[in-house]
Amino acid sequence: MSTNKFYIISFYKFIQISQPKKIKSFLDNFIEDKMLRGTILLANEGINASISGSENDLEYLLRQIKILLNNKDFYIKKNIVEFLPFNKMKVRVKKEIISLGKNDIGVPKYTGKSVAPEYWNDLIKKKNIKLIDTRNQYEFNIGHFKYAINPQTKSFRDFPNKIDQLGIKKNDNIVMYCTGGIRCEKASAYLKLKGFKNIFQLDGGILNYFAHIEQKKEESYWQGECFVFDNRVTVDQSLKRGKYEQCFGCRHPITKKDIKSNEYKKGVYCPFCFNKRTEKQKKSSEDRQKNKLITL
Repeated sequence: MSTNKFYIISFYKFIQISQPKKIKSFLDNFIEDKMLRGTILLANEGINASISGSENDLEYLLRQIKILLNNKDFYIKKNIVEFLPFNKMKVRVKKEIISLGKNDIGVPKYTGKSVAPEYWNDLIKKKNIKLIDTRNQYEFNIGHFKYAINPQTKSFRDFPNKIDQLGIKKNDNIVMYCTGGIRCEKASAYLKLKGFKNIFQLDGGILNYFAHIEQKKEESYWQGECFVFDNRVTVDQSLKRGKYEQCFGCRHPITKKDIKSNEYKKGVYCPFCFNKRTEKQKKSSEDRQKNKLITL
């Protein structure tokens, strides 16, 4: 493959890590001279990463991670990108690699049954299921599967309380999906521990479904675009950069209509945060925006 191309890879693994700080220290030194941008989260429960860079640097990094964790069983999602969609490279040690606020769930032991993308359409058409979007409210608004239930969460930590409000019974067939699979794995393990019996999840998440639909040219049950946590903001069903921009005041995705609003100022505020941000916050953002222009 051409060395001029950039790639973005994403992967996660629920695996016991006894010394995440030691691994962070090694990775910090390893990536120092590499053209890599993105985030690697480490915790005792595992690793969660989304990284962009040249193909060679990414391959070297993956090789080191597999050695450090003594595990080669990673499902890697990889796409070509036109630019590095992250501003810098960060390796962080956290309590959780995806924050549900529930420690020691034992995800690998209790997670739900994975459903491959080729069987997904047939599954979600069934009337005896509860199809649940485990992502946040703004992500659901940008795009979601037909028939999906929106728990209306502001963050993943809201999920345990919101699921209790949906009136779902312990013997219901629960089918879940998220962007890349990680939220579903943790949510399904949590529900299993709560006594729910029949839990299924989309293998590899929405992005894996998009890749399958694009390759096989099959009918899609997705409506809209999909929010991603990098500077692309959203991707369409061909995994190309979508039509949304992002407000750098509140990080909320915004449309061309939002940009034309009187409540939008580049780098400062948008209609979603205009009445929420304080004058001090707006002034700070304005000063930062001016400094950017001076630098340019």
